[in-house]
Amino acid sequence: MLRANKATFRPNSLLAGYAAALTAAAVFAGDVPASAAPTITLAPHRAVYDLKLARSPGKRQIEAVRGRILYDFSGNICEGYALQFRQVSELNSGEGKVALSDLRAVTWEDGAAKAFRFNSENFLNQKSLDAVDGRAERKDDGVVVKLAKPREKTFTLESAMVFPADHMRRIIEAAMDGKAILEFPVFDGSETGEKVFNTLTVIGREIAPGDKPVDDAAAKNGTMAKLRRWPVTISYFDKSSSGGEQTPIYAIGFELYENGISRGLSLDYGDFVVSGEMSQLDLHEAKPCQ
Repeated sequence: MLRANKATFRPNSLLAGYAAALTAAAVFAGDVPASAAPTITLAPHRAVYDLKLARSPGKRQIEAVRGRILYDFSGNICEGYALQFRQVSELNSGEGKVALSDLRAVTWEDGAAKAFRFNSENFLNQKSLDAVDGRAERKDDGVVVKLAKPREKTFTLESAMVFPADHMRRIIEAAMDGKAILEFPVFDGSETGEKVFNTLTVIGREIAPGDKPVDDAAAKNGTMAKLRRWPVTISYFDKSSSGGEQTPIYAIGFELYENGISRGLSLDYGDFVVSGEMSQLDLHEAKPCQ
């Protein structure tokens, strides 16, 4: 999924596959071990999403947002999953104040969710703001993270932590099982590479093939027309915060197909909401495991 700093509109990762989440039972992180064998096949694909301002209900009024997301996902469960991601967004807050944000990220995740590599750089008005480079490895007693940028550091996260592709697989599995709620701590290497999120995923009713026809790039693909999909919303909370009722840092909504592809994005940053329409979709042939 997407990260954002509202002050500069710094999206910091669709990495979790929207990196996903909305149905009517409950599964919690402790119910399924983080190393559970995956049963979902995620489709290699390249998708482009056109961004625009949907609404600006907060105190900070935003006049316009426009931009684009490029999401290029490849690999398989044997070789691991690679993601090349870029989001360029122009935010107009009025009175000639325009900010251009450009996030570029590359990640790789082991098919068994035991290892994760991440590298990203964030630009504001064509000037580099920050860069992150690191890797995480699942051990018997936790997830060990080693950062090379922005500074060298090693730390350990709890064993229940999940990586982006694994998170997406779990959401699809829950949707197929008719479950409605998922709660997981998620690490995707965003922010400074040290940020950890608690996530609440809500999964809606299944949309059967042929129901509620779409009019975006997914409609032009015969394979997608044969697949089930679910409305999903994932809310991201700062895991370091404690006490009282927490407000999500942001939330992302979308329709999730059973092959892991998402359409109809809604990115809620609190003060404003951005919509993302899929304007291009290219499905790639999945390489068989050797």
